[in-house]
Amino acid sequence: MHTVKTASVSKPRPSAYRHSFWKQLLQQRQLVWMSVPMLLYIFLFNYFPLWGWITAFMNYKPAVPLMENEWVGMNNFIWLFERPEFIRAIRNTFAMAAINLVFGFVFPILLALFLNEIRSTRFKRSVQTVTYLPHFLSWVIVVGIAQTIFASDGAVNKLLLSLGLVKNPVFFLGEGKYFWWLVGVINVWKECGWNTIIYLAAMSAIDPALYESAEIDGAGRFKKMLHIALPGIKSTFMVLLIMNIGHLLEAGFEIQYLMGQNVVMDWSQTIDIFSLKYGITKGQYSRAIAAGIFKTVVSIALMLGANMAAKRMGEDTLL
Repeated sequence: MHTVKTASVSKPRPSAYRHSFWKQLLQQRQLVWMSVPMLLYIFLFNYFPLWGWITAFMNYKPAVPLMENEWVGMNNFIWLFERPEFIRAIRNTFAMAAINLVFGFVFPILLALFLNEIRSTRFKRSVQTVTYLPHFLSWVIVVGIAQTIFASDGAVNKLLLSLGLVKNPVFFLGEGKYFWWLVGVINVWKECGWNTIIYLAAMSAIDPALYESAEIDGAGRFKKMLHIALPGIKSTFMVLLIMNIGHLLEAGFEIQYLMGQNVVMDWSQTIDIFSLKYGITKGQYSRAIAAGIFKTVVSIALMLGANMAAKRMGEDTLL
């Protein structure tokens, strides 16, 4: 009986990895130096201020030296969840974030699919330009336009009355049951075209031979969109979905703050507005920071949970 000898494959030593890393870093030193300003910006404005989180566990008074403030432990967090106002803010934040998440994925993908099928380059570019221009408008201008359109004597009410769908003008801006959906519609109008760019870029990387093969097999445009274009942007969709779930509690601030009149405050106030109200207006800084910490911790948990779920399903992940 002959024995078969297998060649042993030597694994690279950790020192070899370190040597390769520093060598690659030296070769790309120009890129490293270019990234230094951005890293400093992130550290100074995103990580360095985190030391202020300790004030959430104090009865913080600005006039008192930081470490001489009274420590109260978790009392500020307990106070938050005893406030019906904060519970409503959580509800509003999640509701508007969920609407923005669904609308923010469905409409850009649909627009990208239809634009990808347009043969006229000039028309395609014109539609892209028109749809992503609202992204560059400030929220003050966007809210002003929305208030004019959805006013009792605005274009939307005039259209509904002319079509006979309503008998009296609808008070869109003063009834809470409409507020969440108005925020979703306005966000779609402002950001849909901009978000479409990402999906169009992903579709441009799909091999044209796939479309040609499908056409030979008799597939129409709808079939090609369903079986080639959508699977082709699946990895991009998953990564963006995980990132957006991580930012789920950032349902917005400007539009809710500008459109949130007193009559719709129970539907418009988000966690960010709650923090602004108690931190700046009422001077209860510790409680405002506690609300911000709650939002950050939940956002991290949501992102990690979405990433873990995607990994278990065998999809592309962020981490």
